Amino acid sequence: MTTTATPPARTSHPRSWRGAGFGTQVLVLTGRSLRALVKDPRVLIFSLLQPLIMLALFSQVFGKAMMGSVATDSGSYINYLMPAILVTTGIGAALQSGVGLITDLKNGVLRRLRTMPIRPSSILLARSLSDLVRTAVQLAFLLLVGAVLFGFSPAGGITGAVGALLLSVFVSWALSWVFLAIAVWVRKEEVMQSIGFLAMFPLMFASSAFVPIDSLPAWLGAVATVNPLTYAVDASRNLSLALPLGTGVLSAVITSGVLCALAIALAVKGFRRPL
Repeated sequence: MTTTATPPARTSHPRSWRGAGFGTQVLVLTGRSLRALVKDPRVLIFSLLQPLIMLALFSQVFGKAMMGSVATDSGSYINYLMPAILVTTGIGAALQSGVGLITDLKNGVLRRLRTMPIRPSSILLARSLSDLVRTAVQLAFLLLVGAVLFGFSPAGGITGAVGALLLSVFVSWALSWVFLAIAVWVRKEEVMQSIGFLAMFPLMFASSAFVPIDSLPAWLGAVATVNPLTYAVDASRNLSLALPLGTGVLSAVITSGVLCALAIALAVKGFRRPL
């Protein structure tokens, strides 16, 4: 009598988990960064106070001296100054994006994230979006305090002020990708801070941010004319003061967008390098 062996039952192997979708990853990681910011109120308080101190110093120190140069178009120096403070504050916030990423690289957070099925681009995008929210809150608070305490009342009204705010936020977001790209390649806070210092201060003071270009020495005025920060500040100022826009706003948006796209590619490529 022969017996037929029963073939072993096939066992179905469960599919390996490939992680959540890209959108979910970005949402979760952005929430993580924002919760970390809220849990440490010191960072939030100092990020709000720093631009206010800068606004107070420049408006009170240079206000009367500059009144004659800017009264015709803006009515007061605070109206002339505020759009520039919005843009320069956004640059400072963009620098902190790079510094924060290096901190996460050093404390092991990103090392743990890279062991999970998480796309590198979602980590970087989440970082930039959380900093975008922080910058928007920071600049909105700056506008509110400027209006209440310093008499900021531009000819463009609320619409112009909001337009200047949105443009400054977009420029800041584009620059945050530049500093993120630098951060993933240098990976040292000291180097990052030095690069930020060398980039920020010449751009800020060799521009139309604090004084009209025609009041600068000839050689410095020539530098300010080709300074990209001048275009962003002038576009923000024209929106705020209801001045003719021309192609200034569009040029600032396109330039920031192109710079952002290039920086994203470099940041993702650099982030894939071994830690």
